[in-house]
Amino acid sequence: QEHMAESGGGVVQPGGSLRLSCATSGFDYSHPDLCMAWYRRPPGKEREAVASISGEGNIRYADSVKGRFTISKDNAANSPTLILQMNRMNTDDTGMYYCAATYLRWQCRELRSFGYWGRGTQVTVAS
Repeated sequence: QEHMAESGGGVVQPGGSLRLSCATSGFDYSHPDLCMAWYRRPPGKEREAVASISGEGNIRYADSVKGRFTISKDNAANSPTLILQMNRMNTDDTGMYYCAATYLRWQCRELRSFGYWGRGTQVTVAS
């Protein structure tokens, strides 16, 4: 059974950095269309996609985080860990961060309706 669990959230000052991790298990990691992503939900706003890695290894970022955030996968273990390195953070980066996954190419392409989710980790940027 697929499982995802985020960690690494916390409070950081503007301009600071945080590294989020998403431990995964139970997925078919050899599936060519396995896509993973980070989402966030700012306070009082809709959930939004932050970054994604497609089954082919294509990486996309939201315009608001380009050049500051980096998504990657640590494949050292049998169950890869999804990473989000966040640098030069600002108050707009505050929110609950979730990792998500899908095996459906259209969901990855449109970044919606992902079927697998973690419970989230809170990130707060404040001075």
